[in-house]
Amino acid sequence: MGKKRIVKKEGEEGAEKAAPAKSAKIKTDSGILYVQSTYNNTKLILTDKKGNSLCWSSSGALGFKGAKKGTPFAAAKVGETLALKAQPLGMKEVDVIIKGVGSGRESSVRGFVSKGIIISSIKDVTPVPHNGPRPKKPRRV
Repeated sequence: MGKKRIVKKEGEEGAEKAAPAKSAKIKTDSGILYVQSTYNNTKLILTDKKGNSLCWSSSGALGFKGAKKGTPFAAAKVGETLALKAQPLGMKEVDVIIKGVGSGRESSVRGFVSKGIIISSIKDVTPVPHNGPRPKKPRRV
């Protein structure tokens, strides 16, 4: 049938108090920001120097739906959100690695920097095909 809830008044003993907010377990001053920008979405992952993931965010995770996920505005909001998550970790400086051809490449980094975190380097690792796959056969109509 489920548990019965017992309501306690303020004066009674045993009333639970709100727990203080947890501070971040991991403190690091520098890290790597991975930006994956596609036509449909923008994802940001913040890692330490070894590559261990600390926090992440994406346009879809912020509530943008459909075509709005791929916009520069959504990417900027993702950058700002991730920077707010990074501040309790003690993050001061990041290297940025950008991958993809979407419209949120630049604006996500601008949103991240707007919260006061310094960028030491920007690297573009977008894969470029040398010749690509075999093309489709011509249509016969």
